[in-house]
Amino acid sequence: MSGGVKVYTVNGATAGSSSSLPDWLTRKRAAKGKGKRAIREQVEGTIELIQGFEFPEASNRIKCTRDGHHIVATGTYKPQIRVWDLDQLSQKFERHTDAENVDFAMLSDDWTKSIHLQNDRTVELHTQGGHHYRTRIPRFGRSIAYHFPSCDAYIAASGNEIYRLNLDQGRFMNPLVLAHEDDEISGVNIIDINPAHQLLAFGVEGNGTVQFWDPRSRSSVGTLQIPKSRLMHSSVESTESATLSVTAISSRYDGLSYAVGTSTGHTLLYDIRSVRPFATKDQGYGLPVKNVAWIDGGSKMVGEGMVISADKKVIKIWDRTTPSANFVSITPANDLNDLLHLPGSGLILTANEGIQMATYYVPQLGPAPRWAGFLENITEEMEDTTTRSVYEDFKFLERSELKTLGLDHLIGTPTLKPYMHGYFVSLKLYEAARLIANPFAYAEHREKLVREKMDKMVESRIRTKKDIGVKVNKALAEKILREEEKAKKRTERRKQKQGETEENEMQVDAPDDQTSVLHDPRFAAVFQDKDYAIDESSREYALLNPSAAAQQRSGPRPKTAVEDEEEESEKSSSDGLSSDNGDDDSDSDNSSDAGELTKFDPRTRPGQQNVRMQEAYSRTRERNRLAHRPSNVNLVPMRAQADGDRSADRGATFGQRRGASAPKQREPLSRTNVAVDGGMEISWMPSSGPQDVDDMLVSGGGAPKKGKTKRPGVETFGAGMEKGGSHLSVSMDESERKGRTHRRTGVRSGSKNVFRKMDG
Repeated sequence: MSGGVKVYTVNGATAGSSSSLPDWLTRKRAAKGKGKRAIREQVEGTIELIQGFEFPEASNRIKCTRDGHHIVATGTYKPQIRVWDLDQLSQKFERHTDAENVDFAMLSDDWTKSIHLQNDRTVELHTQGGHHYRTRIPRFGRSIAYHFPSCDAYIAASGNEIYRLNLDQGRFMNPLVLAHEDDEISGVNIIDINPAHQLLAFGVEGNGTVQFWDPRSRSSVGTLQIPKSRLMHSSVESTESATLSVTAISSRYDGLSYAVGTSTGHTLLYDIRSVRPFATKDQGYGLPVKNVAWIDGGSKMVGEGMVISADKKVIKIWDRTTPSANFVSITPANDLNDLLHLPGSGLILTANEGIQMATYYVPQLGPAPRWAGFLENITEEMEDTTTRSVYEDFKFLERSELKTLGLDHLIGTPTLKPYMHGYFVSLKLYEAARLIANPFAYAEHREKLVREKMDKMVESRIRTKKDIGVKVNKALAEKILREEEKAKKRTERRKQKQGETEENEMQVDAPDDQTSVLHDPRFAAVFQDKDYAIDESSREYALLNPSAAAQQRSGPRPKTAVEDEEEESEKSSSDGLSSDNGDDDSDSDNSSDAGELTKFDPRTRPGQQNVRMQEAYSRTRERNRLAHRPSNVNLVPMRAQADGDRSADRGATFGQRRGASAPKQREPLSRTNVAVDGGMEISWMPSSGPQDVDDMLVSGGGAPKKGKTKRPGVETFGAGMEKGGSHLSVSMDESERKGRTHRRTGVRSGSKNVFRKMDG
């Protein structure tokens, strides 16, 4: 943005005073992060309005066809001509030449015919098919122009002659010889043909003059002398021996106005009827003006009479009535060689010393061309989303706030802008007044931030629950922590009993030298690696932790008598008579128990026991036992069957006898699993009624058979296990009572590893 005018780079490198379209969208983000991020955003965000709008090394000249559909440019290296189709926004073709181009002119309305002046003194004619004809001129050429009415191509070169090549006759005509009464002309830099009356204008080098010739009479009609003294005095290169040259000329469509650029970096505007310039513009760098042009038929905001002038460093657009102020100034990234403004639009194309040819779009200068109408849509959307508020740099304050800040005396002055129930005040003034009114505001704010940060740190130190910090085997880690805490408490109690000093007591909380298992690096994998996770459903875990496995299968364990007594005592002490009002029987029992407990006074009857209290405890324990159904059972010794074929073999093992007694018709109530290592696991289901001991081995714990007497109060579980009742007297022989007295027969020989029969 330059002077409030937005400039968009739509081709080539971003100018110093403009920004490309995507880069302008991310301008705020790029301003925050300098360096690689900003560079990456700029590279990724750039777009090309015209694809391939570049040359391998540099570009020399650029022109647009009169029909406005093609752009023709010359460049190097290698010397070549490139044509771009604007309707397709892409390159149409490229054509190589033998020498580098100095200047060229379009002979037709489209790109098919052109004439090129080369730096090896040759003039080439190109048609649609390619190179058509080549000729040479006596001196090195500097500029070329084509006069349509006479079909003459005027070629300016070093010296005072203007070569005239007639394309209708195909031959050179008599040259135009320029003369000056004071100095000798060393060369002609630029040729201009007025579009209104076809008057020829030649910019002369050395003497600072512009000569006007009539193409019909081929004679000079006037000479314009540039005020050398005023320009050289203000020029940086001001010396007595310095020369002034005319480097650029542009005539307006009205036929009366001329813009003349000089070698000192000045642009002068003339009316052809006057010898004095009515406007002068200094580029500021003291470099020769490369190009100058009139901007007509643009936006209504610009109006008529805008001028664009450029040297190799800067492009300036300014109004002819106010040359001291710039409408917009653009600083390209590379040195300029040529400039082209598309008539009736805000698009400016440049030829420069860089690879990419830069293109700039100024919406306030004029609309986008027909073939690039989407540029207007993009810029309008961006302007709508990024419009700055009128009051962005103001602060809204009420009257009470103004009085607090001491600004109420400004009410009624232009400093305060009334709005609704308050005033708008400049943001800078507000900050200064706030600092004066409360100079310690920043210190208080900083102290508040520090206090909040410290409070947050203190809260982070507080832990309501210890975090073990393990990934696997959390139950094991909790168990280890509980054991360590118990050991620590025991150590504290032992030290207190020993009567240690207060200093030693304070050191109890000091960290112990002994490293905990949880923090021991040797066992770190046990609590971090999933491969070391303990499978609590495995048989090995159940064998090593039988109580935990039983609790896991049957739920929480029942309360013991001691726990029941403690719970009852807590209830009686906290709730009085009772705390359970849901069950009437329970209320009556608890009330009677409480009464029995409170009736006995040990102080009146020393040495006696409270019998009623003991009976109340006994009843409570019995109720808990019946409610929880304890799983404790009594194992009775195995007894062999007295009769039957299945019990005939008294030398059979327990597993053989157990397998022989399994039922065939229904699923047994007991199940036996034999592990590989010889271990055995037995599970059973209690029966509904009492059974005979002899029926257990035969029927596997099923219903009692007919004709068998059942013992009252005995509950059997199968596999020879029962609960309740008394042991029956079973007749046993001498061998069963005393055990085996001789070696068994049919055993394996340890020496020969064979079975052999031994006589018993």
